[in-house]
Amino acid sequence: MLKRIVSSDIDSLKTLSIRTFKETFENQNTVKNMDLYLSERMSKKALLNEIENPDSHFYFSYLKNKCIGYLKLNFNGAQTESVFNDNAFEIQRIYILKEFQGNGWGSQLFEKAIQLGMQKNYKKLWLGVWEMNYNALVFYQKKGFKAYGRHVFELGTDSQIDILMSLEL
Repeated sequence: MLKRIVSSDIDSLKTLSIRTFKETFENQNTVKNMDLYLSERMSKKALLNEIENPDSHFYFSYLKNKCIGYLKLNFNGAQTESVFNDNAFEIQRIYILKEFQGNGWGSQLFEKAIQLGMQKNYKKLWLGVWEMNYNALVFYQKKGFKAYGRHVFELGTDSQIDILMSLEL
């Protein structure tokens, strides 16, 4: 089951965001850079600003009554880059708790993203994936995404490379 995230969900979103980000990236980055990124980008204030942006859509994914992941989509001016001049939308975050990965929950969030984009008449979906996040790269390649560029992602004081990928809907 998916549920749209609203401002009153901020504490749950913050907790889940930090946990899933750490599970995904903690073993490949320094504690200092992780702490700096999380304090800046996953603070209540930062997340609340994102939730309240009408062009950003967040969704929790539930298994029975347990929240197991979340999705963040950006439309129009909320996109982190204007790479396709409003002809595409962005998956900025798609995270599933490690213990639930490999069971189709990421695919469920991905299908929700496509459904929402098509309802808004978008023909293309794009995202950025850290070049060292091999599991995500494989996941998106299996879904039909093609690499088309790169950009820099700042994790604390570390400049990392994201591979930009797109999918025609």
